[in-house]
Amino acid sequence: MTLTREQCFEQLLLGKAVKSEGWLEQIRLEALEHAEAMNFPSARHDDWRFTDLSPLFLHGFHPVDSFARLTLSDIEKFLIPGAIRLVFIDGCYAAELSDLTQAGSGITVASLVECFGGGCSRDGRSGDHLVEENFGRHAPYKQDAFVALNTNFFEDGAWVSVASELAEPIHLLHVATRREVPSAIYPRCMVVMESSSRATVVEDYVGLDDGIYFSNAVTEVVLKEHAQLQHVRVQREEKNAFHVGHCSVESGRDSVYSAISVALGARLSRHTLHVTQQGEGAEMHLDGLALIAGRQIADTHTRIDHAVPRGKSVQLHKCIADGSAHAIFSGKIMVHAGAVGTDSVQSSRNLLLSDKARIDTQPQLEIFNDDVSCKHGATVGQIDADALFFLKSRGFSEERARNLLTHAFAAEIIDKIPVPSLVESLGRAILERISGACT
Repeated sequence: MTLTREQCFEQLLLGKAVKSEGWLEQIRLEALEHAEAMNFPSARHDDWRFTDLSPLFLHGFHPVDSFARLTLSDIEKFLIPGAIRLVFIDGCYAAELSDLTQAGSGITVASLVECFGGGCSRDGRSGDHLVEENFGRHAPYKQDAFVALNTNFFEDGAWVSVASELAEPIHLLHVATRREVPSAIYPRCMVVMESSSRATVVEDYVGLDDGIYFSNAVTEVVLKEHAQLQHVRVQREEKNAFHVGHCSVESGRDSVYSAISVALGARLSRHTLHVTQQGEGAEMHLDGLALIAGRQIADTHTRIDHAVPRGKSVQLHKCIADGSAHAIFSGKIMVHAGAVGTDSVQSSRNLLLSDKARIDTQPQLEIFNDDVSCKHGATVGQIDADALFFLKSRGFSEERARNLLTHAFAAEIIDKIPVPSLVESLGRAILERISGACT
């Protein structure tokens, strides 16, 4: 049964109320109030005019009323060896599947619910106080319907606070399981990088079965002065899933934020990344890859706000679309009046593998002062005929040659991930998909 846009949204508003106290309950109530005044965006919203949400309206999504019990063997193929690991099953923290043994001094990795109770303290301050300073202060739950829904209905989430240099990656693994009825899941992450800290965080969304569910994820990231964060986001859910994610980042003085986003799964996915330069000399490196086929829709929206002087941003986003898939990239760089000395480069490169596939790309620059160095560009094309001829002349079949060239196009992004085991597993997944496994 197809629902209207309003009916589908109203069904989500019937989600299970999550009990909280104090400041968090106030934020939840505010978020619910704003959500009730909104609706799903439509094609009349400029940021959504290329994104067809109608496949979402084929289902009425229900709250998760019980949580699956899994073993490590169920999720073994997704694990990162040696990583600090937090696992969430359908939005609920699974302590028995998590591994925090590598977290040393100055590193706090825990569930948000534990911190709300003061269970993760540092420097004499309770975990509840540490979270209160940051939670809900960056993601726009008053303006964004999806963020508002998440802020009201999330069950639990990941809390990461880093005050030193960490060699091991932190793996935040969000697992969705098959349900008898379509379900709504609300993953939540909060990452705070203290002054001069350094870490790698992998935010990973996976599905165990080809069920229908809606994953609505929100992440907030804060980098204080001289902090460095490698933030890897991987969305590899099953082909009948729906995924909408929002990430808000604030970068302090002389900090370095490096983001790599990979979208392989879901029937329809959307990822919004908004980075705000809060301190002078902050650097932002944004790389992204969407690889889709069949009837998949993958939408990536980014915005970089250079608000203060001497900021630097470098962005490269790639889309690969096969079958009847539709990929969207919209990247806006705002250079404000006081952001003198800004150096920004943005590139969108896209590969069409089918006559029926479609890619819409919108690199955008808005500059409000003259003391800047900014440029952007976009290309959309097919596999290079000369390169294809060269490989065929060396004995490769046309299919094998196309697969190699497509893999090489994607590898430029994947190889930047600073976790070798994840690079290897994603490389295999990409080869399977471009060989026809993803239909």
